[in-house]
Amino acid sequence: MISNLSRGACLLLLALAPLLPAPASAAVPAQPDPVVFVHGWNSDGSTWQTMAGRFAADGRPADRLDAWTYDTTQSNAVTAAQLATEVQRVLDRTGATKVDIVAHSMGSLSSRYYLKNLEGAGKVDAWVSLAGPNHGTATAHWCGGASCVEMRPGSTFLAALNSGDETPGSVRYATWSSPCDYVINPQDSVTLAGAANHTTGCLDHSGLLADPKVYEEVKAHLG
Repeated sequence: MISNLSRGACLLLLALAPLLPAPASAAVPAQPDPVVFVHGWNSDGSTWQTMAGRFAADGRPADRLDAWTYDTTQSNAVTAAQLATEVQRVLDRTGATKVDIVAHSMGSLSSRYYLKNLEGAGKVDAWVSLAGPNHGTATAHWCGGASCVEMRPGSTFLAALNSGDETPGSVRYATWSSPCDYVINPQDSVTLAGAANHTTGCLDHSGLLADPKVYEEVKAHLG
């Protein structure tokens, strides 16, 4: 038998229930955007071992670090179409809504083509170009094949890529160039209008991939 006192306490609790705060649910930490790494000419996904390893050591989940490999002899437009498929695969696998792209050297061109011409800007949050020949490099006259021809200053491919807005959409663009990178000639080829353009210390062309300061700046840009 419930006493009058217990009955009164129950009635009071029922009356106050709508005014009491709901129990706090466990907060689910936000997942970072997956990173799709796009290597340069005559290279493959293994070139990202140091940088991807640093991201992993800093807590970014390994399944959100995609060091992709492609055929560097083909046209950058073909690579861009393959990149579109790869980005969608990563989004489907992770459940993310956008990725970040970190590109080195020629990888900057195919990824920019994807952003500009293949609706990639809607699927990418931040884009990084490390030593990218965004306006061409004279050293591309020393190699052959479709992709090398496209990297040459004044190429039809680059003229179309750089026409109009060089940084389309709401993507957060950033570039890094080095005064000691003799693969990219001229050095200011890397810079894009509308991007956050950075100059590193004296690093060679591949040195940007392993430099700890560059990594910290890239990490800060991705957020």
